[in-house]
Amino acid sequence: MTAQLDSERLGESPEKAALAALARRRDGDPLGALRRAVESSLSGSGTILGCLVDPTASLPAATPELRASAIWGLVVDEIGKLGSVVEPREHYVLLAAFRLPPVPDGSAGWASNLGDRFGQLAEVRGLFGERKPLSNTPMNKAWAGALEMLSTAVARKLEHLEGEGWLPYVDIGRSATAGTVPGDGCPEGCRAPSEGAQPVLVERMNVTVVMHRRMALRRITERDVVAREDGVDGYDVYAGTGWTGNLAEIPVKALWNCRVAAVRGEYSGDPVLARLRFRRKLRMNETYTFVSEAVDGNLDEERRWINVKVDHHGVAPGGLTVRVSFDAECLPEACWWYAEQLEVERLRRPRPGDPRLLDVRDGFVEHTFEGCCHPREEYGIAIRWP
Repeated sequence: MTAQLDSERLGESPEKAALAALARRRDGDPLGALRRAVESSLSGSGTILGCLVDPTASLPAATPELRASAIWGLVVDEIGKLGSVVEPREHYVLLAAFRLPPVPDGSAGWASNLGDRFGQLAEVRGLFGERKPLSNTPMNKAWAGALEMLSTAVARKLEHLEGEGWLPYVDIGRSATAGTVPGDGCPEGCRAPSEGAQPVLVERMNVTVVMHRRMALRRITERDVVAREDGVDGYDVYAGTGWTGNLAEIPVKALWNCRVAAVRGEYSGDPVLARLRFRRKLRMNETYTFVSEAVDGNLDEERRWINVKVDHHGVAPGGLTVRVSFDAECLPEACWWYAEQLEVERLRRPRPGDPRLLDVRDGFVEHTFEGCCHPREEYGIAIRWP
């Protein structure tokens, strides 16, 4: 509240002051600042950024991460829209201020200091005149006008957005974050993996599930992976049910460019862990493609979702696609995609018109996750049976 009163005394809107503060941050983690503002209105982030994050409270399943992604997505979306109506210099200073691509040629990434980022724009030929600017004065002037336009556009949207209207901005925010969060060791923007994560990044994963009545009969998975260390020679996969322990009836099959080398399961009823051995050991950053299948021969488990657990270094933006082919005589009542939710959250059916709902009339559903799929998270398609 104090920060809001100060901004009003200076003739600034709270939204303008909040966006300026977000741009001045040196840590390059706007999503983290927004998330902390959601978690505590009394924190440093909360007092200045509260006017941005407070309206996201109406977002369905309003976790701090979802709310932060929603407001960040709104900011990114409005910057993109302004790019078509303002001068290039105004658009570029907004990109620099909020560390959005493209980074000027010759720069490995955006600098941490706002003034230094404006200095990087001096290298963009012709952006601020025929001669290279000798100071940041032209950039600061462009920034003043661009910030005013951006804050006005954001404030206008905040007056009307509520509930499910925030959902499209969640995906925009996540996709943008995949290219803007620095220093996490993954150029694709995924969060840092755990120590026990499989040492590969997945560039592409297509999961196709064939249903028999309400059970999953077959699950075929195609993967393009990139080794994150030298000597990677295999990949562990799971098959949840249907194995009796007979090695001749292993539920995981190697379909292409790999072979089943080992099977582990300590206790009866545990998920079966199968090691798919590659045809060669991979070197750091080497890519490899392989295909496997999980077959459930003991069809007694009704599936309420098709789930993908990310137990490696993540899936690159747009790399995960989940497809489900239903039994023509046993179609579901509804399907929807979910991402990074608790079990109780993923089972909540979205309201009519929600963009997460999938059309099941033809017996096939599909969804591609646009953003990075992060380590230690789960993604998939939920199923509501009649």
